Amino acid sequence: MQARKIAAASAGLLLTVGLTAAQGATAQAATTRVAAPCEGTYTIVVGGTGSSWDHDNFTGNIQQHVGYPTQIPNGASTRAGVNELNRLVRDQRAACPDQHVKMAGYSLGAGVVHVWVTENWQTFGNVNAILVADPKRQGPPGANGGAVPFGGIIGAPLAGADRFFGNIPVKTICHWDYVCDESAGIWTYPANHMNDYPQDFNMDHHNDSANEQWYNGAWYPASW
Repeated sequence: MQARKIAAASAGLLLTVGLTAAQGATAQAATTRVAAPCEGTYTIVVGGTGSSWDHDNFTGNIQQHVGYPTQIPNGASTRAGVNELNRLVRDQRAACPDQHVKMAGYSLGAGVVHVWVTENWQTFGNVNAILVADPKRQGPPGANGGAVPFGGIIGAPLAGADRFFGNIPVKTICHWDYVCDESAGIWTYPANHMNDYPQDFNMDHHNDSANEQWYNGAWYPASW
């Protein structure tokens, strides 16, 4: 029991100070908006803790990478990411009102996209979201994400778990990973969190209307 308490405390420290193996900590200013054509889907991605707009592991046909402060994964960094994501997608929507938007986030970035969907689904249509290793993921299947046990440390809007997605199609992906599923066990972090999503970073792997859950390699229907 004492060993588990120590492990949990260590995980809380990792989540709080944003230290993950093989990731540097980078604070960023506002992202320069890339002038994207109005044809096709506008794909925008948000990296996780320690990422930068030019090094977030996402691949494929992407028009915009979001830069935001990723040093400390907490409510403040999440809010900064949500605000920057909102600025970029709404600027693009103003330029291309009929264009579909596909957005995705990983880890802290998934928390950013999650919060954006919750706050904007009533005023922004023709959009879908992909949440990879979302700390705000609400079980079942599995348990809630890590933003629940550490909610008192990280603060709103990152704290807690929910499925407040309205009518926006959302695809959630969680593979044997404590960050998005407490029941995976603290010992799965950081190895599984960093190594279990090789195909999911490829944005061409996700369609524009997926509304589903992938949990530990199995498909589940959406339940929101």
